[in-house]
Amino acid sequence: MLGAIFGDIVGSVFEFHPTRDMAFPLLSEGSKPTDDTFMTLAVAQALMETKGQSGEVICEALVRHMRSFGRRYPNGSYGGMFSRWLHSPRPQPYHSFGNGSAMRVSAVGWMYPTLDETLHVAELTAKVTHDHPEGIKGAAAIASAIYLARNGADKTEIKEYIMQTFQYDLNRSLDAIRPNYRFDETCQHSVPEAILCFLEGKDYEEVIRLAVTLGGDSDTLACMAGGIAEAYAGMPNDFKKEAMLRLDPFLQDIVKQFESSYRLG
Repeated sequence: MLGAIFGDIVGSVFEFHPTRDMAFPLLSEGSKPTDDTFMTLAVAQALMETKGQSGEVICEALVRHMRSFGRRYPNGSYGGMFSRWLHSPRPQPYHSFGNGSAMRVSAVGWMYPTLDETLHVAELTAKVTHDHPEGIKGAAAIASAIYLARNGADKTEIKEYIMQTFQYDLNRSLDAIRPNYRFDETCQHSVPEAILCFLEGKDYEEVIRLAVTLGGDSDTLACMAGGIAEAYAGMPNDFKKEAMLRLDPFLQDIVKQFESSYRLG
């Protein structure tokens, strides 16, 4: 899960100031967690508290923790519809297919013993807000890629599964996509691109650099791609330390609890 958080932190300074330079500095004074990190950890906490319970109980916990984190961290650069949901007296799903459902799902890929359960819980985490089929699909694709990666699937197997199950086109190259790619917060046009960054990157750091320099929603692309890359081959310890340094003690404690329970799958 720290792989997703570090990706968010790295991409945060480039979200509205894109770079195409693969040699960009990974971290700067402005590198910080955004809504991707806050909601990833909100989901993780909700699921740790309710693992093994009913879907209804899980969804109630997801809503409660996501809204609590949103109020605790009000400067997370939340999207307009999600921000309204955070503060609504009666929060309801709003049929979104934005990539908010996929950016927060990485914990699901680590927590469950079967792919079927992973897909089921990924849907639960999405549908409390993003109940559009594409919003659910995006979350399920990222969670299942993490599940497969941590269980030893190679990149070819992951690619084939994602293409067959979710009908994402992963036969494109980043070089072909990059010249015309623009900021896009939809699952349809960011989830497959994030997976392609994972598929093309030779290690965790290159995956993050590819995601940021693609030129789109950089923090979320790097968050999604980084979550898969960590599950596939790990991430450097110094990156883990840097990610933790940029979290406050409350968030650090959630990471530590999660890592101690689920880091080894």
